[in-house]
Amino acid sequence: MKKSILTLAAFSIISLAFAQTPEERGLEIAKAAELADEGFGSSSVELKMILKNKNGQTSERTMTTRTLELTEDGDKSLIAFGSPKDVKGTATLTYTHKVGSDDQWLYLPSIKRVKRISSNNKSGPFVGSEFAYEDLSSQEVEKYTYKFLEAKGNLLLVEQDPVDPKSGYTRRIVTYNKDKGYRIEKVEFYDRKNALLKTLTYSDYKLYKNKFWRAATFNMVNHQSNKETLLKFSDYDFEVAFSEDDFSQVALQRAGR
Repeated sequence: MKKSILTLAAFSIISLAFAQTPEERGLEIAKAAELADEGFGSSSVELKMILKNKNGQTSERTMTTRTLELTEDGDKSLIAFGSPKDVKGTATLTYTHKVGSDDQWLYLPSIKRVKRISSNNKSGPFVGSEFAYEDLSSQEVEKYTYKFLEAKGNLLLVEQDPVDPKSGYTRRIVTYNKDKGYRIEKVEFYDRKNALLKTLTYSDYKLYKNKFWRAATFNMVNHQSNKETLLKFSDYDFEVAFSEDDFSQVALQRAGR
């Protein structure tokens, strides 16, 4: 009898595992990715942005990104451009929210003013790049609904549909690496007509503090305009003691000077 009970229990567990819906598994993967990256606190990193037009001509920019991790709501980030002259001092502040539209502001040194970015404009290009303003937000589980698509070895493909009706995307297909802390390897973005718009590829990963995977290279390719934007990250620092005061509109103006 004991053997029968154990066999029945094992069968029940296996049945439950296989009974998991694609939506449940997709959400489970997204939560695992979020959990794997929790606890970094704050960070700063230097970046080089390389813009490439459809003719293959390139231009370069430098910038610094600061991030403050928050658990009760989404993260806060501040991006400030250092060069070239035409964008130097331009800075963007993002408050990601788990529920509802994110708050974003843009500081323009030419007019010495902070402008709020309307939620209707979140799909617009970030300072002429192939990244949209909404791409600057942190990856919060609550911002999407999920559907597991397939497994390719250690790679898991999950469809994510934005909850925000003002998103510029109908869906994203995200590729997670389950053997490397569920880090993201690739994101495909589909526009409002459900046509493939962009592909973002992450590469040159490095492990920090024995836990946090960070890619040194982001490559965003726009399949409709044949333009692309390459981001090169260097000098990650997780020891900066940022506070919420470092992510205020006053701090945004100060970063742009």
